[in-house]
Amino acid sequence: MTVDFLFRVLSRFSLAWLHRLGGVAGWLTWRFSPTYARRLEENLTRALGRKDPAILRAAIREAGRQALELPYVWLRPQDEVLSRIVRVEGAELLAQARADGASVLLLTPHLGCFEMCAQYCSTHGPITVLFREPRKAALGPLMEAGRKRGNINVAPADVSGVRRLVKALRGGEMVGMLPDQAPGQGEGVWAPFFGKLAWTMTLAARLSEVKGVRVIMLWTERLPRGEGYVLRLSEPVEPIAGSLEERCVAINREIERLILACPQQYLWGYNRYKRPSGVEPPPAEGGAQ
Repeated sequence: MTVDFLFRVLSRFSLAWLHRLGGVAGWLTWRFSPTYARRLEENLTRALGRKDPAILRAAIREAGRQALELPYVWLRPQDEVLSRIVRVEGAELLAQARADGASVLLLTPHLGCFEMCAQYCSTHGPITVLFREPRKAALGPLMEAGRKRGNINVAPADVSGVRRLVKALRGGEMVGMLPDQAPGQGEGVWAPFFGKLAWTMTLAARLSEVKGVRVIMLWTERLPRGEGYVLRLSEPVEPIAGSLEERCVAINREIERLILACPQQYLWGYNRYKRPSGVEPPPAEGGAQ
């Protein structure tokens, strides 16, 4: 059975059923992948500053639901997908920015149904999102097709893609990205993330320097029992300003605030603290591997 066929079959299921299956899938992944389970628990405990069994159990389920809802979000008609957003908080921020003709940099972490964010924002005008090829090559065409529709354009994660993002912002359009992805060599700096230095992408910080750009944080909460989603937009609590490194630190703090609002729906199993090949270790590690 091909990945494409499996996704198309799953896309015919209701969102409620996909979330039920996803909860089971989350526990199976936890049970049969010790490395994933250890990383998820360690990252969650670090962020909360304590062990919380209830949040841990919820995070295990929600990680599976995030994976199983992808066929629905990517392959169902866009109007149908957007109809599952039952409430939008902070919609006036984006509407005002568009009315003012301002360019907008939209930043969302791997929190909740983050795939829904660009879908919603595209109803306010053209948006370009960064497209990084997934580790499983078979998912690439599905991911690109799911994201590239309506007013959504995709830019590859290379020099040409960065130029397209800058061009979009200079043209008064929107750009969306996941700034908590671990970048490659030459694309990041070491910055604190929940009390530990993480190799942090500089691209979001660089784009925030484009003249006239407005930064908006957003995320989409997954409601229980397949009832839909709540999309939340907000202004940064602190200015994204200063040097490149200071901007990276500020963006990480903004991401932390969003995550702590709903920690059970963050992808704690993601290897956020990995060190890419060729990157020197952070100063605190003193050259340790």
